[in-house]
Amino acid sequence: MIEKKFVEEKKQEFEIKEFIKAKIGKGKVAEVKIERTPIGEKIVISTTKPGLVIGHGGEIIQDINKTVKERFKLENPQIEVSEIVDPMFDAQTVADNLALALENLGPMAFKLIAYRELEKIIQAGALGAEIRLSGRLPSERAKSWRFAFGYLRKTGENQGVVNKAKAVAFTQPGVVGVKVSIVPKNVRIPDKITIKYDQIEKELKEKIINEEQKIEEVKKEEIKIEKKERKSKKKTEK
Repeated sequence: MIEKKFVEEKKQEFEIKEFIKAKIGKGKVAEVKIERTPIGEKIVISTTKPGLVIGHGGEIIQDINKTVKERFKLENPQIEVSEIVDPMFDAQTVADNLALALENLGPMAFKLIAYRELEKIIQAGALGAEIRLSGRLPSERAKSWRFAFGYLRKTGENQGVVNKAKAVAFTQPGVVGVKVSIVPKNVRIPDKITIKYDQIEKELKEKIINEEQKIEEVKKEEIKIEKKERKSKKKTEK
């Protein structure tokens, strides 16, 4: 009974998320989170364009709130809009932008679209990123293309630093799958190696000086030994 209720709740959450994304439009909503609280359901919409989501005087949000309440039988839904400050570090936003560009410009320009989006991510200062496009691009057979740069963890404990997302583009030749992975700047990477060149140079100079001093000491000792040998030789000759 509990399992059935849990499944029904998750199914309802998925339907609410899909409804909100379809209502607002592709590319405008990055993520929809639903939190169930004692006083009602809290729905948080993450977007790069809060003005378009809220609408003039909040009319769009009010309409969504009313529809969600009636259609999904929620008692007290509370909708909040959260702005994404760095859209180029949000994988879902980038994936949706790629899907929209493929739909508008067509799959013939898929390389140009991917390279432009990758360039924006690089300029934003990301540590690494990967874009994968799968489908008829534009050949008759489906094929997968990869565009990437920088640091990108795919396995292990540190893969959590990678922001991942998927999107679908409906083009004339067929459906194109879009996968995006981004490592934002300023993330903490435990196994990242930072080389301190100044410290290395300083230590290297100290080692060189020490070796030079050792060589000088050895030379002085050799000179002393040579002098002693000469003196002893002169004495023996006398």
